[in-house]
Amino acid sequence: MRRNRVLAAVAAGLLLTGALTACSATGEDGPVTVKLLQFQEARADVVKDLIPEFEKAMAKKGRHIKVELVTDILTDDQFRTKITQQFYSGTAPDVVDMGGSNVTGMAGAGYLLKLDPYLRAWDGWDAYYPSVKKGARQRDGSYYSVPHEASVQSLFYRKDVLQQLGIDTAQPRTWNELIARLKKVRAKTGEAPLVIPAGTAWGGGSWTEGLLPIVAGTGSTLYDEKSGKWKLRSKGLSATFDLYADLVEAGLLPVRDLQNPNPWEPTKYEKFPQGTLPVAAQGSWGWKYDWGPEGAAPIKNSREKIGTWDYPALVPGTEPAPISGGGFGYSVNADAAHPDAAVELAKWLSSGKALARQLAAVGAVSPRAGLAGTAPYSDEPSLLQAEGKLKSSIQPPLGDGEDRISQAVQSATAKILAGEANGSQAADAFAEEAEQLLGSTRVAE
Repeated sequence: MRRNRVLAAVAAGLLLTGALTACSATGEDGPVTVKLLQFQEARADVVKDLIPEFEKAMAKKGRHIKVELVTDILTDDQFRTKITQQFYSGTAPDVVDMGGSNVTGMAGAGYLLKLDPYLRAWDGWDAYYPSVKKGARQRDGSYYSVPHEASVQSLFYRKDVLQQLGIDTAQPRTWNELIARLKKVRAKTGEAPLVIPAGTAWGGGSWTEGLLPIVAGTGSTLYDEKSGKWKLRSKGLSATFDLYADLVEAGLLPVRDLQNPNPWEPTKYEKFPQGTLPVAAQGSWGWKYDWGPEGAAPIKNSREKIGTWDYPALVPGTEPAPISGGGFGYSVNADAAHPDAAVELAKWLSSGKALARQLAAVGAVSPRAGLAGTAPYSDEPSLLQAEGKLKSSIQPPLGDGEDRISQAVQSATAKILAGEANGSQAADAFAEEAEQLLGSTRVAE
């Protein structure tokens, strides 16, 4: 009887050992499946073609990883709502491609895998520009996404139009200098010559493409990374709201267009291409999405007709500067069944030819050095030029609650457009609404 029990125990041990061996054989080296979510069509299209190449590259290394692409075309708001529900219910994909503003909240909620040990062991991480790393680092000092693109915010201008009008096209040192030029343009054309996203109709763009790049260059702290709190009153914010009010009072902003639905249509997609509104605040993606050959409003010979200025200095003691904008990155589900394989996919898509093809497809700037000679990115001189500015750009720190800050910015700038507030009144309205939306615990005194 005892002998039979011993034999049974030995047999059970052998079975367990065999099971563990089998599990090891089908572990992170494969065969495993990783689900990747893309919610924008252009990104999904290019990644779809890259997946077979990734699978082949892994197979050569003896790793059998299959990628299942989940394409769910959504608006930014729809995506944010849906992915949050999926993470909460435990049904989110393994890898999610999304903008940095989404990463902050999801990382804070514990939904995303901390990538620090993977990035430290990856030689590709050393090639990333400091401003990109800074933008991707979360409040706890860790990283929860692998950035695969960056952007640079600038003032785009029609070189051909301004030259025909006899207007100086050199980099303006200050906003006062630029305003003086814009007043000359208006005197000659009778139309508002500048568009900066503002008001509620433009939505989040009034924050990310409107106020944020301007206030970032003032040197004032907007978000304190150490305390995790927002500073809602500052010299830079006051100067920025005053600037909006000055531009409106001088008739330099297209107020009616900004108050109507889809304000980008008459401004960026009609008047800028026509040359009747020759200066526009815009991110580097504008070269591709807006005014490139396949953009929403193509401008023939756009590289010859369009130039870019850094944001002029607004307050004394500052200099003109390009502003780093956010970009998409690959985040990994904290509950991914095969995290090593998921991270491997994120790193591969953020490297070499795979990265070059994505950047060219969506008109984004490389977040890392070394791609200037890699096609098809190497065939995009405007993006290469923007990448050069990325090295010295200002990266504004941002944190949890950015969506509420955006809402308050939209409301305050809408008051200026409507003539309901001057600069100081709009600054007060912004601070009061933002504190109500954020809660006093997330506001610096």
